[in-house]
Amino acid sequence: MQLSRYRRWGILLGLLLFLFVLNLSLGSVKIPFGDIVRILFGEAGSNAIYNDIIWDFRVTKALTCILAGSALSIGGLQMQTLFRNALAGPDVLGLSSGASLVVSLLIMSQAAGFSLFSDPSPWTLVIAASLGAGGVFLMVLLIANRLRDNTSLLIIGLMIGAATASIVSVLQFLSKAEDQQAYLLWTFGSLGSLSWIEIRILFLVLVAGSLIGIFSVKSLNAWLLGDNYARSIGIDISRSRLLIILSTAILTGGVTAFCGPIAFVGLAVPHLTRLIIKTHNHRILLPGVMISGAILMLFCDIVAQLPGSTYVLPINAITALIGAPVVIWIILKAKRVSI
Repeated sequence: MQLSRYRRWGILLGLLLFLFVLNLSLGSVKIPFGDIVRILFGEAGSNAIYNDIIWDFRVTKALTCILAGSALSIGGLQMQTLFRNALAGPDVLGLSSGASLVVSLLIMSQAAGFSLFSDPSPWTLVIAASLGAGGVFLMVLLIANRLRDNTSLLIIGLMIGAATASIVSVLQFLSKAEDQQAYLLWTFGSLGSLSWIEIRILFLVLVAGSLIGIFSVKSLNAWLLGDNYARSIGIDISRSRLLIILSTAILTGGVTAFCGPIAFVGLAVPHLTRLIIKTHNHRILLPGVMISGAILMLFCDIVAQLPGSTYVLPINAITALIGAPVVIWIILKAKRVSI
């Protein structure tokens, strides 16, 4: 039994390493595998430009996949556990929608009756998305303090998302075609535009959100059996719920700010991880979903690059194409939605 569990972890880690190296080997410039290995170990490649391509683009993109996939998967696991709803995702509280609203106001500001930036920089978009996600988080936090029912909180989160989406739709209707296109490109998601400074910040976001999640492991396990059981073993329900929401907000808001809204990863990965690891213990599930989320995001990025082609597809389209069938398959296999 233990050997089988260790074998599963070994397979996951091996697959993560394989996809990481495979991701580095793909791109518009063909780089020999030997050069990739030498560059990763600090040596010079056969062509000086290979070093710049590997370190300044491909490694940063692969690391972004790992960080974003891990963060979204932890957020999805926490939301599914908190709401005891297998179809809950990391954006269920409307955090991604809040980020999208402020970014849309920034890009399509002329449609709202004012003009802020003719060509907003990537850092401006990151700050705007962070402010949007943070604003929705504070709103959810205030509501959570007044509501004791998680189902009501879930519904309110969905309504916040619907309201912000409607405002964005109005802005799109009133804005110019080039502004609509700029916003649409942001919503597609991007994994290959982060600098090393942004990678470090995203890493700190993952560490902060993960530490709160690890601190809440006992509460997460208790939530699986309901509020009454959690209270019976001494869990502070209100404090526990706020910590879980805070962790998810940090993780989801950080990824959305740097990579745009990425769907289905946080929804599908927790289910896939339970199938592989076969446990509901969050002490094991948390590292499991981190590795599985990184694997899925690397795989989606590899597919998005269309190996052998010069085209690159939007990452959001690939995550939906892969994530949606996975969720449907899981539901049909189990014949009921459960966590």
